[in-house]
Amino acid sequence: MTAEISLAVIDDHPLFREGVIRSLLEIGGFVILGDGGTRDDAVRITETLRPDVVLMDISMPGGGVEAIQLILDRVPDQKIIMLTVSETADDVTRALNHGAKGYALKGVGSRTLAEIIHIVASGETYVAPTLAARIISGAPAASAKAYRIGQLTVREREVLEFVTQGLSNKHIALKLDLHEKTIKHHMTQIMAKLGVSNRTEAALVSRDAIDRLPDQ
Repeated sequence: MTAEISLAVIDDHPLFREGVIRSLLEIGGFVILGDGGTRDDAVRITETLRPDVVLMDISMPGGGVEAIQLILDRVPDQKIIMLTVSETADDVTRALNHGAKGYALKGVGSRTLAEIIHIVASGETYVAPTLAARIISGAPAASAKAYRIGQLTVREREVLEFVTQGLSNKHIALKLDLHEKTIKHHMTQIMAKLGVSNRTEAALVSRDAIDRLPDQ
């Protein structure tokens, strides 16, 4: 039986917070260790209760981004997902640069949110695909490919390497001992981060980036 993922939910809108908690508990596989509405609540709950994952708004009393650093100062390996309405590239990059492992939008469905939590709890990084593509599109043209490849997680790079070798999702899943559904999610993230629409284009971006590396 898969162990439950423990959570803390921090949002200064009680009705939204309660709705998130209720939805996740109905789906199952989660236990809520605490909830609150401010930066100080986030720091206190995380430090004392040590949840697997913290869901936290970026806009709340004390500041969500400010809370990230305070939390990581006390619990360096804490996994944090920003769950917010903000779609600005600046907020996304600030949150990720400060140490958040996920950035999701409040319009996401409860089951998708549950999947995002599982992704981050497993050690991966998640960024809403539309936001990842927007950040990439704002990168300077000269360094766009390097920037895009640099945004991939270690696991995503592994998947992309197999894609460049022509392997299907099924065969990649077997190679990495993962579910095929997980590989499909990684491919969605990879294509969004690389700003491409299919596997072939993703492989071409990867090969082009490799070709541009200096000879060793």
